[in-house]
Amino acid sequence: MSKDLFDDSTMTFGEHLEVLRVHLWKAIIGLALCVVAAFFFSQHVIRWVQLPVTAAMERHFGLKPIDVQNVAAASKGLAERMNDWWARRSADTAVPATVAPAAAPDVPHAQHDRTDQELPGGAGIAAANGGQASSVEEAAPGLIVDVHELAQKLHESMPETYPAPPDSTEPRLIELKVRGRWLELLKHEIKAEVSKENILPRTDTPDEAFMIYMKVSFIVGLVIASPWVFFQLWLFVAAGLYPHERKYVYRYLPMSVVLFLGGALFCFFAVIPFVLDFLFGFNAWLNLRPEMRINSWISFALVMSLMFGLSFQLPLIMLFLEKISIFAASDYRDKRRLAILVIAILSMVLTPSDPVSMMLMMVPLCVLYELGILLCRSSPPKSPFEIQPA
Repeated sequence: MSKDLFDDSTMTFGEHLEVLRVHLWKAIIGLALCVVAAFFFSQHVIRWVQLPVTAAMERHFGLKPIDVQNVAAASKGLAERMNDWWARRSADTAVPATVAPAAAPDVPHAQHDRTDQELPGGAGIAAANGGQASSVEEAAPGLIVDVHELAQKLHESMPETYPAPPDSTEPRLIELKVRGRWLELLKHEIKAEVSKENILPRTDTPDEAFMIYMKVSFIVGLVIASPWVFFQLWLFVAAGLYPHERKYVYRYLPMSVVLFLGGALFCFFAVIPFVLDFLFGFNAWLNLRPEMRINSWISFALVMSLMFGLSFQLPLIMLFLEKISIFAASDYRDKRRLAILVIAILSMVLTPSDPVSMMLMMVPLCVLYELGILLCRSSPPKSPFEIQPA
């Protein structure tokens, strides 16, 4: 008559269920506390998770930088003249209706100095050119702004440089003429601001942001609470294991955790940027612009990292099959070609449809396959389920 593992146990089946219930409640309470704690800083995690996709969108669809060296060289001394002009204007509450800014960088330096003079309303551009307004300057675009609003914004940004403007409820408009390189720089800055908004992930429904926040909070809380949850489960499972079985857990569980975390981090920091570059490059080649939804992106990054973490368990799976005498180290060596084919199929199934992610999973798995062979050779083929005396 075979001996059951629980014949020598002093606990009944109902008592085992009661112990399991206690450990599960402890694990759930610890998980709930970690989720509540994660709720207060998950916004930083969401911003951090967005970095790969926003960086890839910026590389492929962002506004390309322009050469501003000529603009910087032409504007030498302009800041000092603007400070002087602002000091005089802030002392006088009567602001002309139309004021001309500093002349374009193409205008000689002697004409720049004339723009610092007090110019009557409506005579800005003509006076800046000695009373003669060219046809190009007459057609130059202008920006109509409220001088009080402009002064308030400058004071808020640099209060030590620009004093507070006088209180006034009546709007006072000025026309800013922009020409030459300054016009191109202004256009580029406006396009850059629009581009920054376009490359950010978006939401489609009013509650999507809240649901994403709750989802990320739960995942972060689960990661933080995972040691406590595993510890509670281990207290229940270890009571039914023999000492030599617990020895295998102590030896290989840390290796499993390291392999899983290594696979997930390798995916997030090394694989995903290459995959995004390939996919976004294909979009740009077809003259298409992707609209990234934050929910789709987080699911994409989470599933890919999870698949890589699980696939990196290959050496331990090989060792387990060798321990229960299904395969030997010599079988793994002899069937290497077949194993590479199986790894290629698994990489195709576990990754998105692009070939880049498939290759980036297949190559590390081939290396881990060789690591599994070394583990099997260095460990004697002995089944962990063989009952030994305590």
